[in-house]
Amino acid sequence: MKYNYSMKSQENLNLDNYWLPFTANKNFKSNPRLLTSAEGMYYKTKDGREVLDGIAGLWCTNAGHCHPKIVEAVQNQVGELDYATAFNMSHPKAFELAERVSELTPEGLDKIFYGNSGSEAVETALKVALAYHASKGEGQRTKFIGREKGYHGVNFGGVSVGGITPNRKSFGPLLPGVDHLPHTWDPENMAFSKGQPDWGLHLADELEKILLLQDPATVAAVIIEPVIGSGGVIVPPKGYLERIREICTKHNILLIFDEVITGFGRLGHAFAANRFSVKPDMICMAKGLTSAMIPMSAVAFDNSIYEQIMTAETPIELFHGYTYSGHPVACAAGLAALDVYEEDDLFNNAKNMEPVFEEALHSLKGLNQVLDIRNIGLMGAIHFNSDGIPANEFAPKVFQHCYENDVLVRFSVDYLVISPSLIVQPEHIERIADALKAAISSVN
Repeated sequence: MKYNYSMKSQENLNLDNYWLPFTANKNFKSNPRLLTSAEGMYYKTKDGREVLDGIAGLWCTNAGHCHPKIVEAVQNQVGELDYATAFNMSHPKAFELAERVSELTPEGLDKIFYGNSGSEAVETALKVALAYHASKGEGQRTKFIGREKGYHGVNFGGVSVGGITPNRKSFGPLLPGVDHLPHTWDPENMAFSKGQPDWGLHLADELEKILLLQDPATVAAVIIEPVIGSGGVIVPPKGYLERIREICTKHNILLIFDEVITGFGRLGHAFAANRFSVKPDMICMAKGLTSAMIPMSAVAFDNSIYEQIMTAETPIELFHGYTYSGHPVACAAGLAALDVYEEDDLFNNAKNMEPVFEEALHSLKGLNQVLDIRNIGLMGAIHFNSDGIPANEFAPKVFQHCYENDVLVRFSVDYLVISPSLIVQPEHIERIADALKAAISSVN
């Protein structure tokens, strides 16, 4: 029987047909958590509770929920131009948004290619890296190097260069010729670091060891998250990104920053590349590009990459793209989001809230089973040990306790992630910290 959502009350909602992503479906459907509306820093639940959103949706509602200016832009665009093909055609807003984004990226990363998700952005970057080297007569450069605990989406390329084990182990052979740098988290040497750890620069030199094994002349690109996000907010040691850049330059290897999470203000700057003053050859972005109002992603390329590929003698220089590349409604949302970031000075608000956020998180040090706390910008993680309850049971219990007390955080395996919208204020941060303290102290 066909299910008509509009005619059913939520009490009679059929949960059978929707297969939720990255979710313990049996557990969820036995006790569903349903959100029905949102505004600013808050969700509203099916039963009418207001829940403080401590994770910006999923690192993505940077301007808060349902910002009226972005809503209006989307509504107007739907009624004006709903869709325009991106193949041999386009529309003005795609070019306007590309120009606006290029004004935020490091100098020289001015060429913008659109997709619809972070996963698509990563696939685009990997394919362009191969095309770039091939166009230079270096078709032997087919290998990629990612990093342990890195997350680069769910397509086969992104899973291959990603370094989160559960995302990889169920899907058989992946891309050949992929290696991984070690991650940089070592609780014995950097636990409870605030911002960038002092320890760990030497781990960047592992890249030289991998290149010696693989032959640097066969490597197309290194892809890393400047700050590992989904893998637990692992902050780069001081000097680490600079050293990775130096090694890539030495061996003519492209450096890709996956800034799907860190882009558009999460670190108090437009991009992590800006904050750390390290210029990659490509930047993958999504989430905050439209403040999650409409799905959209992009890759910013160094001009030299574009110019090299444009030397191709084929009618179409790059055989790649998506039906919804540069979707008009997404472009309208993106333009409005960039306006909001600028007009409301949200990147600076994130910068100003960082020390407040840092102090609040680290006030939880010493609580039950807290192994480590890590933070930078408006990104934070609380890592648990298994001195009592196994950590992979402790974390979801803390998450559930917070949710039942009207604060939303995120758990993954044995840690929690906190990443509020850029509109966050001290009172929101205090409430999140209080909820976490109560939850961590009560779980047994």
